[in-house]
Amino acid sequence: MRNFSAVRTLAALCISILAAATAFAADGYRIINTYPHDRNAFTQGLIFIDGHLYESTGEQGHSSLRMVELETGRVLQNAPLKDKYFAEGLTNWGSTLVQLTWLSHIGFVYDRFSFRQLRTFNYDFEGWGLTQDGHYLIASDGSTTLRFLDPATFNEVRRIEVTDHGKPVQEINELEYIHDEIYANVWHTDRIARISPATGHVLGWIDLTGLLPANQHPGPEGVLNGIAYDAGRDRLFVTGKLWPLLFEIKIVPENPRR
Repeated sequence: MRNFSAVRTLAALCISILAAATAFAADGYRIINTYPHDRNAFTQGLIFIDGHLYESTGEQGHSSLRMVELETGRVLQNAPLKDKYFAEGLTNWGSTLVQLTWLSHIGFVYDRFSFRQLRTFNYDFEGWGLTQDGHYLIASDGSTTLRFLDPATFNEVRRIEVTDHGKPVQEINELEYIHDEIYANVWHTDRIARISPATGHVLGWIDLTGLLPANQHPGPEGVLNGIAYDAGRDRLFVTGKLWPLLFEIKIVPENPRR
């Protein structure tokens, strides 16, 4: 019986070590292309549609909705927000763009082509990131919670809590829906979480440590934030707040980092 107990204990220990290693393992990356990015853009939301980037930039007095030329970083179209608003997440829905604000509890719906504001809507949580899965809008609020919203009424339909091996993942920020997964920046980290939209479980991590050269880093608030996906050409773009560069990257599977 002692030998059996010892074997059982050893097996449990091995499982625990394996689980811990899995929890910390993360995919790496390879840079495919580097593009200019406005170093004054406090990036809060980023999407790619029909050959152009659309970006929501934050900070009161500097918030805007932009259409940006990928290759040059040139702002082709710009709709500034009133100074009282701090713009946040951005996604597309049909021929419209939907933009959140941080603490104002108000969102904006724009015509994607003219940037004409079509309507506003209200919500009772902090606005952080925003994406969509073809059925619902998906919003983060800086906590562990992701809310699924009806795109017609903006009412909450359901929610999930983001966890990694049972542990809550706080400060979920900018979002992008890619290959039936939610990719999420986590504020003040260099990691992107790949989240199951059904359960909220973290399916894996992407570690982007070292992506922006240290000599180009804008400071403590210049964090990784901004994920856009070109579904037509299977291209993944990432940038950060006040970063001078935007990167097209390829994910390199199972590169353990800590």
